[in-house]
Amino acid sequence: MTLVEPVPGRPCWVELSTSDVPAARTFYAALFGWRSETDPRPEAGGYTMARLGEDAVAALTPSYQPDQTPTWTVSFATADADATVDAVRSAGGTLLVGPMDVFDQGRFAVVADPSGAVFSLWQARAFAGTPRFGEPGTLGWAELRTPDPAGALAFYTTVFGWTVNATEQYTHWGVEGDDFGGMTTMSGEEAPPRWLPYFVVPDAEKTAASALGARGDQLMPPRRLPSGRWIAVLRDPQEAAFGIHTP
Repeated sequence: MTLVEPVPGRPCWVELSTSDVPAARTFYAALFGWRSETDPRPEAGGYTMARLGEDAVAALTPSYQPDQTPTWTVSFATADADATVDAVRSAGGTLLVGPMDVFDQGRFAVVADPSGAVFSLWQARAFAGTPRFGEPGTLGWAELRTPDPAGALAFYTTVFGWTVNATEQYTHWGVEGDDFGGMTTMSGEEAPPRWLPYFVVPDAEKTAASALGARGDQLMPPRRLPSGRWIAVLRDPQEAAFGIHTP
């Protein structure tokens, strides 16, 4: 899918905060074919853009705190970051960073839902986010893992107005019925609540094997879903988790 402009409520960007940007550049280049460029301006703080061809598809950034756990963060488009932050707070969520301007590129904030799952808001100006979704090497799905699915349903439908397609097996999130992600229920023994990005790959089994060969790890080995889609959950050498799937 190619988006000419961001759709409010849909994922528009994904960003890795990591303890080792050069190592992450090498790892994800091997997995997804990304070409990475670091912004040379001191005020950019080492922000590194990952591209497929000329299109920006993700970012890699240094961890800004020594004890920060490497993690991927999904950003959702909004027409008004400040108003959406107000909606997040009113619905029981928490503001963590911002809202603040990023040069002339846009305005962003980092927030958490009531369970603690962190995500970002992006109000586009010069930079709209990634124009490419659902093709190899790009974001194809965003999954919320939460211990409180009922609370999540109330929160996200209030904040974003998402449509919900729920079955006994899985809950799908969408914008006007166009699904972009889903939700699974976590047990108390699992990792903290989080949004997990899934990147599209031509062959989930081969990509998972490549991750192991590049000193990554498999948190959930490749498996085929009843729909026919293959998925796996991996971890890079700095221990940031992410998913892959083959449509």
